Amino acid sequence: SDLDRSFPITTYELVAMGAWRRIGAWRQYGKVERERIAHALEKVGLLSAATRLIGELSGGQLQRALFARMMVRDAQVLLLDEPFAAVDEQTCEDLMHIIQGWHEEGRTIIAVLHDVQRVRASFPETLLLARQLVAWGKTSEVLTEENLQLARRLSLGGF
Repeated sequence: SDLDRSFPITTYELVAMGAWRRIGAWRQYGKVERERIAHALEKVGLLSAATRLIGELSGGQLQRALFARMMVRDAQVLLLDEPFAAVDEQTCEDLMHIIQGWHEEGRTIIAVLHDVQRVRASFPETLLLARQLVAWGKTSEVLTEENLQLARRLSLGGF
């Protein structure tokens, strides 16, 4: 959400920023990096939008581009802050499929979500916070009605 969408870079260039750690500030992208970038764009369904400026992308397309950048970055730990905010259900499902793939690869995914149903359906472990720790563990044991009510009270400043 802090991304300046008026900055004149293409979708390809945004995704390519994921390779910066490997190539540095001034080197050109080699064949392997270009293939990695193209593969990430294809995987998120944006290969045809590679030359479009990021300001021309819809909210869902921009979120897909940011996921592609994470693919290029190839990190083992991923922190996602409301990754499904302001995107349609199909984009949510597509991005969730990518997250599940990362999980299967053994990566650590930490996601901040307020959609309890999506958490229940897709995340095996949950940390429930509401100004303090409410519960942590298996999602089925954490997202109980009792814990959710406590979290609501704590969020409102009650005890």
